[in-house]
Amino acid sequence: MFGDLFEEDYASVSYNQYGKGKKLKTKALEPPAPRKFTNLSGIKNQGGTCYLNSLLQTLHFTPEFREALFSLGPEELGSLEEKDKSDAKVRIIPLQLQRLFAQLLLLDQEAASTADLTDSFGWTSNEEEKSKPDVNAKDLQNEEEIDNPLMILKAILLQEESNLIPVDQLSQNLVKKIGISWNKKYRKQYGPLRKFLQLHSQIFLLSSDGSTVSLLKNCPLQAEPRFQRNDPQAFKTLTSEPPALNDRASCPHWFDINDSKVQPIKEKDIEQQFQGKESAYMLFYRKSQLQRPPEARANPRYRVPCHLLNEMDAANIELQRKRAEYDSTNNNFELHLHVGPHYHFFNGALHPVSQTESVWDLTFDKRKTLGDLRQSIFQLLDFWEGDMVLSIAKCLPAGLHVYQTLDGDDLTLCEIEIADEEDIFVWNGVEVGGIQIPTGSDCEPLLLNVLRLATSGDGEKCQQLTESPQVFPSNAEVGSVFPALAIPAGVICISSAEGTDDEGWTAIPPEDWRKTFREQGLRNGSSVWIQDSSHDNNSLLTKQGEWISSVNETDWIQVKNLCQLESEEEQVKIPATANTVVFDIRIKAIKELKLMKELAENSCLRPINRDGRLLCPVPDSCTLKEAELKTGSSLGLCPGKAPTSSQLFLFFAVGSDLQPGTEMETIVEETTTVRDCLKIMLEKSGLPGDTWHLRKMDWCYEAGEPLCEDATLKELTVCSGDTLLLIEGKLPPPGFLKVPIWWYQPCAPARQWRSHQDQMNCPPSQGGAWEATAAQGAAGDTHAEVPLRYAGDVEISEDATLMELKSQAMTLPSFSEFSIPSPAFLRAWTVESKRPGRLLRVSQQQLRDYKLGRRTEICLEPLQKEENLGPQDVLLRTQMRLPGTRAYGPPVDVVWDTARGWTAASLRRRIADFWCLPAEKTEIAKYFPEKFEWLPVASWSQQLTKRKKKKKQDNLQGAPYYLKDGDTVGIKNLLVEDDGDFSTVRDDAGKEKQKQLALGRKSSQEAPRVRSSGAVSGAETPVRPPRPEASLSIHVGSFR
Repeated sequence: MFGDLFEEDYASVSYNQYGKGKKLKTKALEPPAPRKFTNLSGIKNQGGTCYLNSLLQTLHFTPEFREALFSLGPEELGSLEEKDKSDAKVRIIPLQLQRLFAQLLLLDQEAASTADLTDSFGWTSNEEEKSKPDVNAKDLQNEEEIDNPLMILKAILLQEESNLIPVDQLSQNLVKKIGISWNKKYRKQYGPLRKFLQLHSQIFLLSSDGSTVSLLKNCPLQAEPRFQRNDPQAFKTLTSEPPALNDRASCPHWFDINDSKVQPIKEKDIEQQFQGKESAYMLFYRKSQLQRPPEARANPRYRVPCHLLNEMDAANIELQRKRAEYDSTNNNFELHLHVGPHYHFFNGALHPVSQTESVWDLTFDKRKTLGDLRQSIFQLLDFWEGDMVLSIAKCLPAGLHVYQTLDGDDLTLCEIEIADEEDIFVWNGVEVGGIQIPTGSDCEPLLLNVLRLATSGDGEKCQQLTESPQVFPSNAEVGSVFPALAIPAGVICISSAEGTDDEGWTAIPPEDWRKTFREQGLRNGSSVWIQDSSHDNNSLLTKQGEWISSVNETDWIQVKNLCQLESEEEQVKIPATANTVVFDIRIKAIKELKLMKELAENSCLRPINRDGRLLCPVPDSCTLKEAELKTGSSLGLCPGKAPTSSQLFLFFAVGSDLQPGTEMETIVEETTTVRDCLKIMLEKSGLPGDTWHLRKMDWCYEAGEPLCEDATLKELTVCSGDTLLLIEGKLPPPGFLKVPIWWYQPCAPARQWRSHQDQMNCPPSQGGAWEATAAQGAAGDTHAEVPLRYAGDVEISEDATLMELKSQAMTLPSFSEFSIPSPAFLRAWTVESKRPGRLLRVSQQQLRDYKLGRRTEICLEPLQKEENLGPQDVLLRTQMRLPGTRAYGPPVDVVWDTARGWTAASLRRRIADFWCLPAEKTEIAKYFPEKFEWLPVASWSQQLTKRKKKKKQDNLQGAPYYLKDGDTVGIKNLLVEDDGDFSTVRDDAGKEKQKQLALGRKSSQEAPRVRSSGAVSGAETPVRPPRPEASLSIHVGSFR
């Protein structure tokens, strides 16, 4: 049938081809688009290949030719896998044509590529003609057209083959067209997009659910349809078996195949488009009486070889995977959630309490709404209670600062303009840790370097400058630095030449002190020099009150002799600038101190802070600027070499209670493992045994998380000057937790809390015993004390379930005296503030999902029957008020289903039903044990607020109740007792004790002032005011 159609000149054939089963290539990152509603595939134009595409489509839509080509097997054509063999004869052109037809029939992509086919022809890019550009709808160029949304929307819809697209896609295409969204450009003038489409119903046809839109057929079109213009790359055919359409002889379907695009076309439009015009069409004759077999109808897989069917199926699966990956990559972004309860506010900004729990990373679809994001965060933070507010935050040098609050739960994240890697602060919108948080860009905290003259031990000023970081709100007045530093008055100077070696200082006139820091042009890292006006004539402030223009008078470094060698001088001043090398300063200091020359090879310089503590040695090769040392600083000349660039100088101490002067020092290689470093420190401290581990002291001077023994110090970002703490106790293996277990029995007599460390140090006969002292007070007052008993430690994998933790805890020796049928009869709580905290509900959930951390302790409570709490159930301890007394009966657990809301009426109804009381005669109150107070739960009347015009929600999760699992609820039967007092005798005693403690603290603070004033009451000498308390400061520039 084919004659010599496929005879090839093997000298000119290109073998740049992939074999059978390989995945189709795509040059762009975006995968090929799927087929449109016609379910037909076009062919890409390589450049001048429009006539070739017409020929190929004609042959493809001729089933006799196509199926005859598919009938040729490896015996006639060979195989592409054997094309590299010298003795094999492979007909590459028909093989590539088979693959192209298979792609046009079966591959789910908008257009197939002929690159492999033309490569088999031996064509090169130099032989191809440049393709003529497609004729598209006229672009909107001038401002008048852009300002007319009607013309833009019609032009976008005209470019759609189906003339029907989703409204969301129309909005996205609008952004691509004009570079700005509908809400920003037109919403203020024309309203929402769907409302605009509804108002122009004579042009647009909006679906009943408002999800899709199309142009009406009889609407006046501004742009000419694509199939009615002169298109030199079009080709028409009456398809013999168009997929997805009925191929009845009485209802033929014509399609306009224009390279990659395939559109339906009416028969009357064919003559109108091509009459008297040049076009790349083909006239192809075919017998009209030819009939297709029934099994071929609507079956694109008919007669396709099996190896091509398998290849196309694999390619379709790969295309689906790439489209899913592209959709995920293109529409998902990362959000950093900063959880409010894990932050505290101090020094003008928010700081994390724990680095491991404060920030949660969340991958989210930006096409979803803010309400969806809020719901996802609620599910992620299962411990969250009360209202949730999401705010944009930013990490600044001073700490985390909160900016605007995100509103509009029905808006998508794209419309809110949340960026990738955005920081989101999750809080209640009012306070963090009981402190109200300032928000907004106006009060953005600034970290300033404040310079002032140091104070000697006797309270006198000296010529040494000290620099300390201070945080001020950017909208605060410049004059607020005086009360912040406890200075009555003085002179404020700001650096006028930041970033240069020679700093110039400009004094701020007193009349400008009421200006804000931002108005003065200060930013993070700016330097401010404060001069106390009460200083004597030796200060850097002249008698006329004018500030000197430079600080050249302090271009020196003070070096103290700490080598324990006798010398004529204890300290010397060495002239130096910011670019002076530390080695030169050290050698000059040895000469001027007249010390032995041997110290030149075995000594180093160490900075001395304001408390007299020696810091990490400074390398000899550094300049003062590189070592972050200011002129006027004090250095100590100490024996021993400074660490090299590959070594670390570390402080270490035993225990977490670090006392000044107890630190030891060592130098180790940065590639040393934590295990080897631990051995070195144990040897230096003289501690025996191997039951120790290392923790790094954090910026709060507290022991951080344990360091992994197999990691190197460099991998854990341990730096010179860090302090490591030797803590007793061997770490569990990686992936395991060592959980302290407590026994919790609310119905037992209340006893004093004992830390598990104390009980571990007791003998076995005492470590498992209850505290001997029983609770004093009225009968039934079990809410004041928490009966907890230490049971032991359990080492368990993080992948284990809560049920497995309970089972392992039951094997502890202290549990042998109790008869617990199974782990299902145990209720698990976390221990927080020496009392049960969060209830762990799902027994089959893994421990790592609870995010317990290495410091979490668990208490187990015995139950009378098995329990299965749902996610909406709240467990409350209820106590009935005993009539005629100020006491309560024993606590009884009540499970409250909050699926219908956290309302006071629902809670009162549940408690009344449980205790068989009439709801209208039942009064309830929540107990706050830390304050010894009862707060009655009132049924709030739903009122309309003037601002929001909506009902105020009655939610016991929020203020002022903050109801949660384990809370104590007092019950009063108004039929026998109708007063509103819920307090007990113990509450009165507790409040009185708190009052006495507060008075005692106040008296202890005022006692030194009284003694100081009484000692000089009869003297004429004026009393020197007490020195201000020194605030904790962190130098962010050298912070590790």
